Amino acid sequence: MVDRIKHDAPVLVIGLGRFGAACAGELDRLDREVLAIDDNSDLVQKWSERVTHTVQADAKNIEALRQIGAQDFSVAVVAVGSSIEASVLITANLVDLKIPQIWAKAVSQSHGKILARVGASHVIYPEREAGERVAHLVSGRMLDFIEFDDDFALVKMYPPKPIRGLNLTESGVRSKYRITVVGVKSPGKPFTYATAETVVSNHDLIIVSGTSADIERFASLDN
Repeated sequence: MVDRIKHDAPVLVIGLGRFGAACAGELDRLDREVLAIDDNSDLVQKWSERVTHTVQADAKNIEALRQIGAQDFSVAVVAVGSSIEASVLITANLVDLKIPQIWAKAVSQSHGKILARVGASHVIYPEREAGERVAHLVSGRMLDFIEFDDDFALVKMYPPKPIRGLNLTESGVRSKYRITVVGVKSPGKPFTYATAETVVSNHDLIIVSGTSADIERFASLDN
């Protein structure tokens, strides 16, 4: 049985481009210990004061990874994207070092398939996911959109006109539109969980959940 990885386990981040640096910086902000490595000395120097530890090393070389203690990590992020070959080789090295949880960035579907085949636990498509998210946001009503693997989405948005001024039972949100209002934020107040008696006004923000298609239909109701 594989031991569960601690939620505060140190993280190895390989590659300090935009994606890797953002990941390492946010992990550091969350008080996670981070070892960020890159073969570019300028990037290592740039991030040395913002991340717990930075090291210049060539992660394509498994011996270089061993020397910095990569095998002691239980979580690693392969943020290298400019070279598919390097990304795959680095991921394979981490698999060989028996790192149990490997998150790897892919730039295409075929790249992602190769990463999965060599042993990446999680394949991330940051550009594709950002593009899909923006496509939902440009409609204007949605303010934030998060989609999960099974086509389930969580969205922050302004309430469509048909549900304003009514409580959630009266507006029949779930029966008519097949979505659930999870929370409501009135101006100057924090988000609160919605109940059947919650009344949604013109100035509120709401968080809704449901399938992407149902939420799109709900968001396109008359203003």
